[in-house]
Amino acid sequence: MDENKPKHQRRIRYKGTHPKTFKEKYKELQPEQYADDVAKVIQKGRTPAGMHLSICVKEILEFLQITPGQTGLDATLGYGGHTLAMLKCLDSKGRLYAIDVDSLELPRTKDRLERLGYGSEILEIRQMNFSKIDQIVPESGPFNFILADLGVSSMQIDNPERGFSFKTEGPLDLRLNPKMGKSAASRLKKISLDELQGMLIENADEPHSEAIARAIISSIKKGVDISTTTQLRDIIKDALKPIPKISEDEIKKSCQRCFQALRIDVNKEFDVLDEFLEKLPGVLAEGGRVAILTFHSGEDRRVKKSFKHFYREGVYREIAPDPIRPSAEECYANSRARSAKLRWAIKA
Repeated sequence: MDENKPKHQRRIRYKGTHPKTFKEKYKELQPEQYADDVAKVIQKGRTPAGMHLSICVKEILEFLQITPGQTGLDATLGYGGHTLAMLKCLDSKGRLYAIDVDSLELPRTKDRLERLGYGSEILEIRQMNFSKIDQIVPESGPFNFILADLGVSSMQIDNPERGFSFKTEGPLDLRLNPKMGKSAASRLKKISLDELQGMLIENADEPHSEAIARAIISSIKKGVDISTTTQLRDIIKDALKPIPKISEDEIKKSCQRCFQALRIDVNKEFDVLDEFLEKLPGVLAEGGRVAILTFHSGEDRRVKKSFKHFYREGVYREIAPDPIRPSAEECYANSRARSAKLRWAIKA
């Protein structure tokens, strides 16, 4: 018997006929071993656990017009779907840089792409925030194309341990890099009523911001330690139920918006986006193209405003007149695509 051979470990067993929790979905979490089963999940219009279905790939590639020999940047690596599509366009000629702030998912994506044959000779992967893109240019030179997908990846949302979703029990964390900064639970402990209400309005356009903020602050003052996703969800629900004629769907949307607002605050997402947009013209080559996918109004407003500003200044020679939306077919196959907007710009 080979003592160096790793011992076989039985997979986690589950009750009933189908896995329900994130850890039990062994087929979806190992898509390379169960391709047929994963394909069935996708055909039903669902995103397999632990995976991410890239959005507007066709539209992005049509705009970027990538050719072999160019240098590009995927500013938000994530699961690597967009990166893989761009690598195929380069046809092993040129170089693609890919960055992401997520210290947990980045190594997994890097390993996945290496197993597909994309090593350091064509792909350079780094853990860093996309607000620091200017730090790459001394090595890479100006970029011919840049993509930024501002959405939270499905594998982050689906993993209860990350705390991004109110649907399942998990720690109220919400950090894109769980090794940096303070969790959402810590953030709530020291927040004021006015600050919280302002956050809900600014980051998520929440119509019931006052009622929700008062309920959260009241719970904290009573000594409640809001440390889990379901605790926060239940406080939001209880705050909204007394509102006349409010529906369950409206309450659900308020929960989504509140978690979004808190996530944006914890990760300082608007600040880093503003820094990224300001640095973009300086890292693009002449005629360089940039495409940005946004998923809510706060992001889209910032991208639109920045593109228009630099267009008026003559920095961009052309910008998208209107956002591009995913096709009806894509939205049916991937419900998480419904809120996406794609804007682009071309440097003069």
